[in-house]
Amino acid sequence: MDEFRDWWQHLPQHISPVIFEIGSFKLQYYGLMYIVAFAITYFLVLRRVKNEERFMMTSDQVKDATTFLILGLIVGARLGYVLFYNPSHYLKHPLEIILPFSFSNGVAFTGISGMSYHGGLIGAIVAGWLYVRKVKIDWWDGVDLYMPVIPLGYTFGRLGNFINGELYGRVTTASIGMFFPMAPTRELRHPSQLYEAFFEGIFLFAILWNLRKVKTPKGATLAIYLIGYGTVRFCIEFFRQPDEHLGFVFLSFSMGQVLCAIMVAAGIGLFYYLRNRQKQE
Repeated sequence: MDEFRDWWQHLPQHISPVIFEIGSFKLQYYGLMYIVAFAITYFLVLRRVKNEERFMMTSDQVKDATTFLILGLIVGARLGYVLFYNPSHYLKHPLEIILPFSFSNGVAFTGISGMSYHGGLIGAIVAGWLYVRKVKIDWWDGVDLYMPVIPLGYTFGRLGNFINGELYGRVTTASIGMFFPMAPTRELRHPSQLYEAFFEGIFLFAILWNLRKVKTPKGATLAIYLIGYGTVRFCIEFFRQPDEHLGFVFLSFSMGQVLCAIMVAAGIGLFYYLRNRQKQE
């Protein structure tokens, strides 16, 4: 048992984020995990279109809609990070929003770092809305088609965070804790990325995937998703290390928790709107 605990606690130190490298090119697990997440979403949606009569979309439309969502997610995630997490910095250095360089102390290549889940969600919703308007598909049908499968992609995204050694948790004395090389102190920390991989991904996917067969107001999967993800993420944030440059933004709550609280409120409001809308039809 002691050997397993020692292996577990030191696991992050033995994982390389790089799969292989050729010269200056590096293939990293982080990027691969996101490709897997997008692929799983695409193929599950395609399966639903072929097997469920409600959804009148062609394979080409699924491909195009998924492309729109991915682009919206990436743009939204970047802009969300800029607006929610570090607006003062990017107001002074606006080129860093889109260029992979830091201009704070001369010019240095840094890559584009800093993505916000909540910004990505907003970006994906906007992109999806633009696409269904373009091809004249019912918006709520599109919502109910995609929402049950999207959480499963988070599992792989969070595993990518774990392999990268980033977004680690707060200090703990529990044996479940791990030593993360990128952490500022050598102390056991919660593997919050794994908590998120399970609860934001597998757990929420299981709920929404089973609810697709339950009679609910059209579009309710989005409301349930907002409530479910917001609640789960809000709770896990108590174990996750807050962003260093922000800390706690309201009482003892992190920025992620503030945004999740808004997310839950929006989900509850949306559910009641959809339920009343259904009664009036």
